[in-house]
Amino acid sequence: MASTLTGANRHDVTQLLPLVDAAPPVAGKPGRPRRRFGIIQGDRAYHSDPHRRELRRRGSRPLLARRGAPHGSGLGKYRWPVERTLSWMHQNRRLRTRYEKRDDTHEAFMELAEAMICWSRLHGDFC
Repeated sequence: MASTLTGANRHDVTQLLPLVDAAPPVAGKPGRPRRRFGIIQGDRAYHSDPHRRELRRRGSRPLLARRGAPHGSGLGKYRWPVERTLSWMHQNRRLRTRYEKRDDTHEAFMELAEAMICWSRLHGDFC
């Protein structure tokens, strides 16, 4: 899991490549840990040729919905884990409404919520 903290007036697409680069290696299988994703999915907001090229250069296949294409690309049925995880993070009052003025304090609460989500998922507390 990787996250970044930005201002509310920043567009999500500005954080696409930093988030892909911030993902830690995934261990578990024999051999060298994976440093890249096989497929990266995104909605119409992420559709641009420069981003597609950069994702391919990083060794990932971009599966991004195209602007102007009719709805029904099928990405919505795969996006629900992302929305569910954001919902779990917003169960924490301090993340739903930001009370901290300092970025490092808010980031610490974000990381704590991420750790709690991972812990709960590993131990079966969430359904």
